[in-house]
Order: sequence, then C-alpha cells, then structure tokens
Amino acid sequence: MMYPYITLADETMIVHSELRHDDGKPFVEVHFERPEEQGFLSARCVLPSYKWLFNDGFSQKEIEFFTELLAHNAHTIFKYAESGGINIA
Repeated sequence: MMYPYITLADETMIVHSELRHDDGKPFVEVHFERPEEQGFLSARCVLPSYKWLFNDGFSQKEIEFFTELLAHNAHTIFKYAESGGINIA
C-alpha cells in the first residue's frame, strides 16, 4: 500500500509505502510521479539506502533535488510509514 505524502508545486506527487522489513532491517519505498502530456514521469527510491530503483523520465537534476528532499524528510516519512500514513482530520 502507498500513502500520500506531499504534492509539489509542479504537480509531482510523492507517496510512500508502509514500513517494510528485509532481513529484519526496516525500509520504505518512496514513489515520485508527475503527469505529462504523454502520460507520467515516475521514479522510486528506497530509504534508508537512497537507492533509486528506477527513473522513467525525470532529469538528473530533478533526481538530485528529490534525493536532497528525501534527506531532509526521511525521518518524517519513516514515522508516517510506521503509523500507516499521515492522519489528516
């Protein structure tokens, strides 16, 4: 399951998975998606390793920006992933 995190001004949606475990180590997948005329740009990164699983259409500069955004938000994303997403009244 993926949970909404934030939508950027350029309409890039950022969502994250629930907290998952691999050999007892916690991780979260973070997905980026932005609509374009021909469909969607999309990319996915795993935290805490910051390993990009794929990038379909985003520029290297955008991926660098997303990596920095994740570095500043990883602790919050992990918190929300553990509790089942952001609970907005």
